This record gives sequence, structure tokens and C-alpha cells, in this order.
Amino acid sequence: MGKSDKPDIEYRFFDHAEYLEGFIDEMGLRNITLVVHDWGSALGFHSAMRHESNVKGLAFMEAILLPVPSWEMFDPDLKAIFQGFRTPDVGWDMIVNKNMFVEQVLPQATVRKLREEEMHHYREPFKESSSRKPLWRWPNELPIEGEPANVVEAVENYNQWLQQTDLPKLLFYGHPGVIITAPVVEWCKQNLKQLKTVDIGRGLHYLQEDNPHLIGAELANWYKSLA
Repeated sequence: MGKSDKPDIEYRFFDHAEYLEGFIDEMGLRNITLVVHDWGSALGFHSAMRHESNVKGLAFMEAILLPVPSWEMFDPDLKAIFQGFRTPDVGWDMIVNKNMFVEQVLPQATVRKLREEEMHHYREPFKESSSRKPLWRWPNELPIEGEPANVVEAVENYNQWLQQTDLPKLLFYGHPGVIITAPVVEWCKQNLKQLKTVDIGRGLHYLQEDNPHLIGAELANWYKSLA
């Protein structure tokens, strides 16, 4: 994503997972603390489960913790948009041709209004339609109503692992949130060991845009406390 190269590959979840683990191996990274969000959380949890001995801690926000059993759990507006994204040809037109993810979904998923200068930074890596295939793929990988089956299985597996591991965990959450809403926060408190939670105040999906300084300060303090 971002300024990374955009080769003509499929960008499936397990493609990204392979690249992530290859990067970690190539760089010789050890005792890793993962700070993850959205699909980064799924990739991070999946990798941490497979290489727990090389992980120091997990900090996460708006994370993919569980498969979504039904479309009815979505906000009606989000449901319509994401069902469109997952409709053949229609979704490609929405994301690749019209750049709707950057131009509409992104700014609507923050509480504060992003400045035009900030939007330019988000647009920069995806100016050409040929660069937007990764943006199209991710909504189609979301584990909803049992599909895609291999992603659903991966999320179910790391969800079970998250409930078992004693790795230190830090959860940032906002109000009302999008993926991690109040019931999910409560689930985390009841089911995840070694968990610290931080309420960032008002926030939707891109919490880093709504309260970056609190997130940075709390993350630094938590990291210092790790053994």
C-alpha cells in the first residue's frame, strides 16, 4: 500500500502475509512489537500467531478480530457501499475507475474533517487507476458471511490464539468506532489476557487521524513498560 510498488498481482490476504513474513525474515527483525490497524491487524495477528516467540507485544486499533457473521451487522450506509464494492464489475468501477475509497470512504471515516493538503497525501500513491487494484481487493477479502472461506478460517484461527496467548496487548478504541464498537471492546476486556485499553474519545475508523498525539503518548508509555 502507500508508496510501495504496485505490481500486477492478485493482492489476496495470503499474498500480503507472505510478503510481510518475507520482509521480516529478510530484515532479520527480532522481538517485534506490532502496532496494527484494519487489515494490518489481520496480517499482524496471523504472523504473530505463527511466530509468537519473535513477538514482544501487540498494539491494535479498529482491528479485524472476528469474522462478520451477517451483513445485517453493518451500518445500513456502509452495508450498501461495501456490498457494491464486492459486486463484480460494479466494485471495480467504484474503486478503480472512480477512486471512491480514497475520495469518499476515507474522509467519511474520521470525526474531524481532513484538510485538502492531507487528502493530497492520501491520493498521491493512487493517482493512476492502474495503482488502485490493492484498494479494490481488500474489501473483497473481508470475512463476511463465510466468504472468502480461507480468510474466514485465518481470522477464526488467530482469534482463538489471541484468547490464549499471554503476549501483552494494547487496544485503542474510539466512540462510536466502526469495527471495534462498545460491545467488541467489552468482548476484548473479557476474553484477551494481558490487555490494556485506551479510550481515545470520539473516533470512527481512522483513529490515528482523530487523536494521534494521545495514541503516540500512550503507545510510548506502554512500550516502555514491556519486559
